[in-house]
Amino acid sequence: MPYSLPANTPEQSQVKWEPVFRPELRTNKELERFTDSIKIGTALAARLVAACFVAIVIAMPAAAQVKDFLSVPGPLEFDGKSYGLAWSGQPTANYVKQEYVPAGQKVETYAQMLLVEVVTGEIKVMDAVRSQVDALNKRKASDPLVNISLVENKATGEALLDFIASTKGADGEYIVEWNAYRYAPYRGGAKTAGVLLYAVSHRAYGNQNAKTFLGGLKQFRQRQINALAKADLPAAKR
Repeated sequence: MPYSLPANTPEQSQVKWEPVFRPELRTNKELERFTDSIKIGTALAARLVAACFVAIVIAMPAAAQVKDFLSVPGPLEFDGKSYGLAWSGQPTANYVKQEYVPAGQKVETYAQMLLVEVVTGEIKVMDAVRSQVDALNKRKASDPLVNISLVENKATGEALLDFIASTKGADGEYIVEWNAYRYAPYRGGAKTAGVLLYAVSHRAYGNQNAKTFLGGLKQFRQRQINALAKADLPAAKR
């Protein structure tokens, strides 16, 4: 069965997540076309994150000594899997990001990843969400597989954005990526506020693997969204 994004919201009994917008039919048709016949290629040597959670990264950073900027050394447990801190960076003075992968995986070629990011300052949750959504909408011009769904928890001030992205690489093979980004208000102290991002990312490399990945995404997507919505947020400190 071709994959089509459902409009389900996280299953939580104590807090209410409400749809803000649902996946678009146009991009659903592109997904169906892709799963029916993969004849185009690519590699998403990149993840959609960025200054204030927005820029599209086309190449992974070179290996370097990992520094725990956020007092979240890991390992992090998520949906029955353990993730160790594998990369960290501070793109700007008020923006820190850390990436965690299961044992045996590398950030350059990961299959599963957790992200913890903090940006401090005047930015609000929906500011960060709008920036990411704008970047994804612009990406549709070159990536017809982009598909976006957003739910909001007004009681906690959080938002949960999930999306698909892909791109082409030098080898002509697809890499497809699905991400779920949970945005929450960050309060690091009396004078430190901003936005915390806790996210999970999955990738598949190569045309056949990408086709299989999209075909099975419906089954694991909702489970991962529920796990992310219910998870305790990392106790990041800045």
